[in-house]
Amino acid sequence: MIFHEKSGLEIDSVYLNSVCVRWYFQRMNYLSRRLQGSRVTVLGILLVASSAAWGQVRHAQMTAPQQLIGKQAQPVIYKAVLAQTTPDNATVLVSLSRQRAYLYGGNQLALDTPISSGKKAGFTPTGDFTILEKDPNHRSNIYGNFVDSRGRIVRGGVSARIDSAPSGTHFEGAPMFYFMRLTSEGVGMHIGILPGYPASHGCIRLPAEIAPQIYQHVRLGTLVRVTN
Repeated sequence: MIFHEKSGLEIDSVYLNSVCVRWYFQRMNYLSRRLQGSRVTVLGILLVASSAAWGQVRHAQMTAPQQLIGKQAQPVIYKAVLAQTTPDNATVLVSLSRQRAYLYGGNQLALDTPISSGKKAGFTPTGDFTILEKDPNHRSNIYGNFVDSRGRIVRGGVSARIDSAPSGTHFEGAPMFYFMRLTSEGVGMHIGILPGYPASHGCIRLPAEIAPQIYQHVRLGTLVRVTN
């Protein structure tokens, strides 16, 4: 708590930086002068001033999505190695802690790319997997939207397992282009949004320009090792 001598009030400073504290005191002095003799209570003053100060703090802490994406190093393609990489010698390594995936041709690195994996620990399983299915136009059978007969989204971001479709709508799965299935539960690699941190339901999201590159260099049975 901070005691303000001029106003005789105490304020909670846990969430306020030095700039906001100065602003708060200035605002309190201004309001005290304006409201002298009125019936507005000190509690009302506190609510108005602290609400505005907290709004400033929240606004300052917001980070643009472009800044988050910029924190991840861009994909690197080693063209000479990639040219020698075939479905017969390709393997994929995924590092959850680094949020990177690596395509190897034999023992040589052919491609290094950012990813976005499961947003909670355990959402993306670790271990050795093989590619069970390849589908360039895959759609999720779990996550997607409820759309009407014209294809307009009525309710977005739903789970077919737990959400009920509003009357006159049907489920349309989220697109997972260049899908490479790793588990029978539906975890795989595919094109997706990379916000700069783990954000998926468990799948390994890849950049739009990279997923087709990996897709064409792997086959059913290709080893994919996912590590922490």
